[in-house]
Amino acid sequence: MASTKKVTVTIPEDLLDEIRSEAAERGLSAYVTEALRFKRDRDRLRELSDWLQEEHGPLGEEERTAAFEELEDLDAEHERRRVGKHDAGGTA
Repeated sequence: MASTKKVTVTIPEDLLDEIRSEAAERGLSAYVTEALRFKRDRDRLRELSDWLQEEHGPLGEEERTAAFEELEDLDAEHERRRVGKHDAGGTA
């Protein structure tokens, strides 16, 4: 397990209320950690995308459509696995 460090952040109260209700059993720290990792990964993906476009030019409309369809498929698969993992954990 990676070491952790306590930090202080300021979050709008209404957002914090929503996050706490969604985080529920996982806890606020786990929820925020997951959100930060997701954001970091998206930022890295954006950097890669920008670099690829600089190197190879922008995507055509067909390529863009195919890429978004692939991302939707990946997101759906991720959600399916996440829900399946959650369901399996609840029945064990």
